[in-house]
Amino acid sequence: MKTYCILLIVYFNIFSVNGYAQQSPYTSKDLGLENSILTPLGALRSGNKDNTIPPWTGGVKQLPHGYQPGDRHPYPFQKDAPLFIISHENYQQYANKLTAGEIALIKNYPDSYKMSVYPTHRTASYPKWVYEAAVENANKAKLVEWGNGIINVRITCPFPIPENGLQAIWNHLIFFKNVSSKRISVQAAPTKLGKYTLMKVKETAFVPFAQKYHAINNNYESNIYGYFLQIIQTPAKIAGNGLLVYEYLNQVINPRKAWLYSPGRRRVIRSPNAAYDYPGTASDGLRTIDDWNIFNGATDRYSWKLLGKKEIYIPYNCYTLHSDTLAYKDILTRYHINQKYVRYELHRVWVVEATLKENKHHIYMFRRFYLDEDSWVCLAAEMYDDQGKIWRVSLAHLINYYEVPLMFSTANVFHDLAARRYLATNLDNEEKVSDFLILFNRKHFTPGALIRNTGGR
Repeated sequence: MKTYCILLIVYFNIFSVNGYAQQSPYTSKDLGLENSILTPLGALRSGNKDNTIPPWTGGVKQLPHGYQPGDRHPYPFQKDAPLFIISHENYQQYANKLTAGEIALIKNYPDSYKMSVYPTHRTASYPKWVYEAAVENANKAKLVEWGNGIINVRITCPFPIPENGLQAIWNHLIFFKNVSSKRISVQAAPTKLGKYTLMKVKETAFVPFAQKYHAINNNYESNIYGYFLQIIQTPAKIAGNGLLVYEYLNQVINPRKAWLYSPGRRRVIRSPNAAYDYPGTASDGLRTIDDWNIFNGATDRYSWKLLGKKEIYIPYNCYTLHSDTLAYKDILTRYHINQKYVRYELHRVWVVEATLKENKHHIYMFRRFYLDEDSWVCLAAEMYDDQGKIWRVSLAHLINYYEVPLMFSTANVFHDLAARRYLATNLDNEEKVSDFLILFNRKHFTPGALIRNTGGR
């Protein structure tokens, strides 16, 4: 088995290098807010030679006409029509611009999995002070403790011009998610027959690390990244269950702390397994804890490799999927979400591979991640089993939340190819939109607050 895995990893490396632009030849002097080769987050400001990817001109710079914070985010590209549709009949024509996971989905569901490709719009944008922090980080940030922690960094991605896989995945781990947020969303895990129960979840977050005037983090042993609180609202049989998480920058020295509240117990208990490959909360076994947000948590169980950039058709500007004119029943079809409502665009992504270390355990032997060059959000991933087969495929569906602005997923979908099932999360079509203007502080995220938020006093 060991020899087989070594040969498999060699195969992955040979397969992966083809078609990839290697690591960036640029330096921090090339970063800038304007008139620079690279954007503040390290993306190429220019488009591609085929003009199928346009130049980045700052992304969304102003609110759409008539939009007010709290409104549903309007679809900004009403005049766009699909350029073409990728299906089982023609996917080989586009294979060099598809992820291995997308190809696997097309092959597994040949009659229904289709990708409508639209013109590319580089809408990613962030506040000026976030960009300024990224440029500052580029000259100061350092990995410590064999890559398990970082120092001399604040607010957002530490390595706009990554030199290795660990630096690149750190950019995703702490991409700017705003300081405070509140979201009520729905998740569902349809059975093989397409039946499902909607689970409504209230999620709140406070990320002091992302504060505008937060000091440079130079104490990786104690500096916290953020606080996260999750309360299940429906269905009734699990309503009131809650999870509180304290997230640290170095999770090997300071493992994340988590507390659970159950109405049946009527008390808070510490959770010992809120990390790595422990099953995700109410996920029906279709994702791991570290699958959340496509990847999160400690990096120490894998060896990381940065392949470079590649042009990929990826879910992007998925405002139709975000629309309140859709009901959940319109989206949740039998084997995957309804592809009629998913917009794909051609974007440059950083490709990072993670190979399980010989002395470490995880249910995924190998993983591949695709990170958006304009935001560092992980847009897609493939997870492989110990036989070298693609087991699971994850996809994030981005939009720009204009009111901040920032890029965040309006839906994450986790496909299990072996089970022929999927888990869809973050859907909010029938709920109020996420609130990124709400203000929280530390006192909202204590074990006592967990009880109060569940109504369990």
